[in-house]
Amino acid sequence: MNSQRKAEVVISTHGMTADDVIAIARYGAKVIISAESLAAMQQSREHIEKLAVAETPVYGISTGFGALANRHIATEDRVQLQKSLIRSHAAGMGPVVEVEVVRALMTLRLKTMCSGKTGVRPILAQTYAQMLNANITPVVHEYGSLGCSGDLAPLAHCALALMGEGRAFGPDGIEAPVAELLAAAQIKPVELREKEGLALINGTDGMLGMLILALADLSVLADHADVIAAMSVEGLMGTDQVFRPELHEPLRPHPGQTKSAANMFAALSGSEIVASHRHGDDRVQDAYSLRCAPQVAGGLRDTINYVSTVADRELAAVIDNPVVLDSGEVTSNGNFHGAPIAYVLDFLAIPATDLGSISERRTDRALDKFRSHGLNPFLAEDAGVDSGLMIAQYTQAALVSENKRLAAPASVDSIPSSAMQEDHVSMGWHAARKLRQIVSNLRRILAIEYVTAARAIEMRAPLSPAAATGRAVAKLRAAGVAGVGPDRFLAPELALAEGVLASESSLID
Repeated sequence: MNSQRKAEVVISTHGMTADDVIAIARYGAKVIISAESLAAMQQSREHIEKLAVAETPVYGISTGFGALANRHIATEDRVQLQKSLIRSHAAGMGPVVEVEVVRALMTLRLKTMCSGKTGVRPILAQTYAQMLNANITPVVHEYGSLGCSGDLAPLAHCALALMGEGRAFGPDGIEAPVAELLAAAQIKPVELREKEGLALINGTDGMLGMLILALADLSVLADHADVIAAMSVEGLMGTDQVFRPELHEPLRPHPGQTKSAANMFAALSGSEIVASHRHGDDRVQDAYSLRCAPQVAGGLRDTINYVSTVADRELAAVIDNPVVLDSGEVTSNGNFHGAPIAYVLDFLAIPATDLGSISERRTDRALDKFRSHGLNPFLAEDAGVDSGLMIAQYTQAALVSENKRLAAPASVDSIPSSAMQEDHVSMGWHAARKLRQIVSNLRRILAIEYVTAARAIEMRAPLSPAAATGRAVAKLRAAGVAGVGPDRFLAPELALAEGVLASESSLID
């Protein structure tokens, strides 16, 4: 992805790309609203204002909300209605959500406002853009969304900051009164009018934002996993022959498997370690955790490809209720239901978890003197005196176990709300929160295999590794992770390895 190289992103009426979202959410690209969007918002707002003064009540404009939709609201009470909606819905609890998630959430809500189909005044979109550009991040909590009627509580906390209320972090990452942060950035709080409260909170933006971020992270981790698995094959005196191209696409044409096998075969090219036992080895086949690595990693790749199509469709969508059609009709719909996103968030959790599971099996094999083909027990310098990487594998196993629990789907659950008006919900926000934890855990799991495989390769000296895997080992050593030696404080080195996987787009370039 080229997200980090985008200095600015122009938001127009026709949606945005995943790269655009990541550029703003993660890398702080400047937000610009197109003239086309400003004109479209103004045009749809005129429809809303005509309906606001009409005698016939219209949902979201001159009525209450949800189970209170039958109540007509007098004109003089409608500003208070909007304020009350946002204040009451900003009811989240629990840990504070990460800044990049909140920025993605705001970016995607801004994207929908800029479509010109929500009926909001341009000033709302312009103020959201100003907040993003000033790095003012509302405090959003872990709990409060059921993934239906939008990510209500998370979005309401953002809308509250737009009004000059609630809690937020400044560009220095320190929480300060919202009014002070807005004033320092020369941003005026907005007083909401008819329909605008709903337009700020009826979106799948939180779950979609987390999906987009997870897709980006998992795409990188899939590449890392192929290189690290190849390192394990090398350290365990495995064969590269099962990764030959003629054994994959011609026989089993899954694109992800073909890609991972090609990555591993290329990474092992020219390895003296692999060549050293190509003839005369009495083993017929390597263990599944080595031989079947492309099938497992490839399954994640194929899932990423499918899920990306769903994310792209949602990025092109306009999620609001009611929505303003091109004809000027304002009508209710159910597009705020997060089911399509919730399902794929759960789908991604499964292969991501399994990739961690197979990684742990390779680590365990490298530490076991009966299965490591001549390596020191636990890769210790002086086994018995030293424990080597024994407990690193315990940590890895704990992470794998947690991911297996987190991989249970959230989207099969539902709990009714709003006096049974909202009687089926997606739990997509929870599926997204689980997936974020799985991705973080997977990176740590792979980091431990990375440390293990690098040490195993060095223990095969004087045989040299392949050029590619040698570069991966060198990258780890350059980061400050030492090789074989007496036992030492290991946690900082594992954290450094995790940092390499988080910061590097490739281990072999």
